[in-house]
Amino acid sequence: MRHLSTAILAAALLAAAPQAFAETLLIERVNEEAGMTLPARGMRMADVERKFGAPAQRLAPRGGQSRKWPTINRWTYSNFVVYFEKDRVIDAVAIRAGANEVGPKPPIR
Repeated sequence: MRHLSTAILAAALLAAAPQAFAETLLIERVNEEAGMTLPARGMRMADVERKFGAPAQRLAPRGGQSRKWPTINRWTYSNFVVYFEKDRVIDAVAIRAGANEVGPKPPIR
């Protein structure tokens, strides 16, 4: 009976180990992102390119059919994506490191 309870305890500890490891990685990633410099809201496209360099990719604009749906542009850098409404930054989002993290994924190409 004692061997069975020891085996069950060992199995439970092993099952919990990957979750603890993933949480540690996410905490490290959040700390890393806190120190990241991202484009500020309101910056113009030219200012973003001057400060951060040319983007790795400029995705095709979306929207623009009416005033309700303004044109949105996305620029992809190595570790973040910048979203523009017309030529102004509306948001910048860090790209997550791994598939197990919850959050934004790299943009669809």
